[in-house]
Amino acid sequence: MSLSKEKELVKRIAKLAKQNQELETQIKTLQKHNEKLMRENEKQKALLESLSPGLVKKGIQIESKIRTLRFDMATVLFADIQGFSKLSDESDSQAIVDKLDEILYEFDQLVKKYHIEKIKTIGDTYMCAGGVPVKNITNPVDVVMAAIEMHYYISQVKKENREKGGQVWDLKLGIHTGPVTASMAGKKKVSYEIKGDTVNTASRIESAAEEGSVIISVMTYELVKEFFVCEYYGKMPVKYKGDLDMYVVRGLKPEFSEDGDGVTPNKAFRIKYGLIQFTDLQEMILDKLEKELPKYLYYHNVKHTVDVVTEVELIGWAEGVSDEEILLLKTAGLFHDAGHIVQYDNHEYYGTVMAREMLPKYGYTQDQIDRICEIIMATKLPPQPKNLLEDIICDSDLDYLGRTDFIPVSNTLYKELHEQNKIGTLSEWNKLQVKFISGHQYFTKTARSLREVNKQKQIERISSLITEDE
Repeated sequence: MSLSKEKELVKRIAKLAKQNQELETQIKTLQKHNEKLMRENEKQKALLESLSPGLVKKGIQIESKIRTLRFDMATVLFADIQGFSKLSDESDSQAIVDKLDEILYEFDQLVKKYHIEKIKTIGDTYMCAGGVPVKNITNPVDVVMAAIEMHYYISQVKKENREKGGQVWDLKLGIHTGPVTASMAGKKKVSYEIKGDTVNTASRIESAAEEGSVIISVMTYELVKEFFVCEYYGKMPVKYKGDLDMYVVRGLKPEFSEDGDGVTPNKAFRIKYGLIQFTDLQEMILDKLEKELPKYLYYHNVKHTVDVVTEVELIGWAEGVSDEEILLLKTAGLFHDAGHIVQYDNHEYYGTVMAREMLPKYGYTQDQIDRICEIIMATKLPPQPKNLLEDIICDSDLDYLGRTDFIPVSNTLYKELHEQNKIGTLSEWNKLQVKFISGHQYFTKTARSLREVNKQKQIERISSLITEDE
């Protein structure tokens, strides 16, 4: 072998040795990284095992347990599009399938409109549920309204097809209200599968229904009978529970529908619905106040908000205001101190900001929201109400001035102001209270008759406390 070839071979061997060494280094690095991942994995398994023993074994995931929810009141609807199987045998199958898709799409839009969760479709059967995944008190009314509109839509399709000599479609619906268990699936697009006796009962009611009818259980009936014309339909045996009464829904009551058509809700419906839905709004706002109000609010707290909401309703009814005005008053009472979450001073304004942001989601009109905000701003001290609704909330906000528990309530307000360096000694506070109460007047006849006498006694009681301090 020549000298030049030997040198070339030595270089190649050296190069290969260097590459081999680099590979060994990379392998060691990967092994260390893999060992670290394995240790982390073992830690995670141990943590999961400690949180829920047994679920990690054999690959069982804890996630499935976490994604199961229970809803105490949900309303389940089954809709069976009648005639599809027969029509598909006798007609152009593709045209029939296209029409079915069109009907199901329309149903999807209706359930979205009423904030109902579509569960699934099985051929020509459509299933949805109200009160899932967002719990709400109005779900029985929502689902029955959706059913009425589904029924009306199919009747229009049926009429059009009959005039054209085409296929005839029909629909029967079964609805039941009760508890369900919902399992969540998916990450980007979450879907729900619901189970329980409520689901089974709704399905059986749909099976027992006649074509062209909306049948509801007695449980649903009791929750919606104020809104809809319902007639007794019959009984259905339920295993272990005896016979279940059923009702057929004819439509909205005339006083709650546009032109008495039984399908289109009018203003009276929306107001009555809003008074029921207020329970959901109140629960949400009170929960927010409970979590977010500053701790130094000993007076302007959740209890005070509940007191004002209760009082505006009592004085409102006594003063003869309308149902809509009661709704406006209660909503204003709910938000009148909510602005304390943002800022103590000028909290009334920040309450109106919150109201304008949240109320459209609950179906309030722009005119109603504007009126509610005006009522809220009327509570700003000193009170200068311009109409009866503002009179009512001002009297409700300062109702404690004429109550027998005035002194302890007044002391919570003093403590609140004192911690913010807005007031000095208790004696100074009492003098300020005497001056304020002496110049205060209740605006409504109801409040004057209920509280004015006690208010005069408060002046005497506080004056005696001032004398004792001096």
